[in-house]
Amino acid sequence: PHRSVNPDELPRPSGFSHAVIASPGRTIYLGGQAAHDRDGKLVGEGIVEQFDVACSNVVTALASAGARPEHLVSMMIYVTDGNAYRARLTELGHVYQEHFGKHYPAIALFEVTSLFDPDAKVELVCTAVAPD
Repeated sequence: PHRSVNPDELPRPSGFSHAVIASPGRTIYLGGQAAHDRDGKLVGEGIVEQFDVACSNVVTALASAGARPEHLVSMMIYVTDGNAYRARLTELGHVYQEHFGKHYPAIALFEVTSLFDPDAKVELVCTAVAPD
């Protein structure tokens, strides 16, 4: 498995790792996953609902490439409202664990003015390394 590295000199991480040392394997780069269904329709109005669908889409994309959630080494979370994201951290954490368990890759949160779909509130961009 990949190894999380969280130096004592940095703040204690909660819900992410400061660094991940990937085990050997195939690197998989996922395109941005928002809350779209297979027909391209955006699902959910709130950030928690959209995050749930986006996480599900990540798991589906991983599976199609022969990988699982525990193979994630990096996740970039793009949101259009950072304050709304932070206000719902507990709920978002539960949703995260439903899809990815207690595996925490290196994660960063970015607030952006908009996403490709102007009604999307969240988009996930991930990298995984799956064993050969």
